[in-house]
Amino acid sequence: MTDKPQPSPPAVREAAAPDAAEIAALLGRAFDDDPVWRWLLPDDASRVRRLTGLFELMLRQVHLPHGGTELAGRDGRTEAAALWDPPGQWRVPLRMQVAQAVPLLRVLGARTPTSLRTLGAIEKHHPREPHWYLAVLGTDPPAQGNGLGGALLRSRLDHCDAEGVPAYLESSKEDNVPYYERFGFAVTRELGLPGRGAPPVWLMWRAPGRGS
Repeated sequence: MTDKPQPSPPAVREAAAPDAAEIAALLGRAFDDDPVWRWLLPDDASRVRRLTGLFELMLRQVHLPHGGTELAGRDGRTEAAALWDPPGQWRVPLRMQVAQAVPLLRVLGARTPTSLRTLGAIEKHHPREPHWYLAVLGTDPPAQGNGLGGALLRSRLDHCDAEGVPAYLESSKEDNVPYYERFGFAVTRELGLPGRGAPPVWLMWRAPGRGS
């Protein structure tokens, strides 16, 4: 009897502008079952397409220019992505918000006002202390459960520990809270969102040196 071959460890690399479309499509699929986005975009038939457009807009105009976006996968595939914003760069400047208005309307359609109101309510509780902000972490559904998200978290959190910088995220799935806790994050608040039937989000903070 021969031992079953062990999978190769995930390869992690920094994302670049040519990766934007592939990352956006991956995240669109990954967040199709997300409670907040299912509430914001209730049409099952168009949700992945709208999310893909939204993530590509975010990547090209916000996250990729900041640096910190990383990809993970095996055998040359891109299967997971983490969109991190460096300390002091999580807030979208007003000029960029204005520039995004028409593209957002194209992507979100009639759900644009509700989406902006919801995201604004979350932003009001964003910590002001300098930190790395995990805006998005997603794995392509066929590759979930294979350690890719953990590899991405460890990659950035190791830098946070070395530099003595905290990290912050908002979890839109209650089931993911224990997962993030294993990497040293702790819930600071369960935040109810405005709107009838809106699901909550869990605000989570990680002090440097909590281990990963």
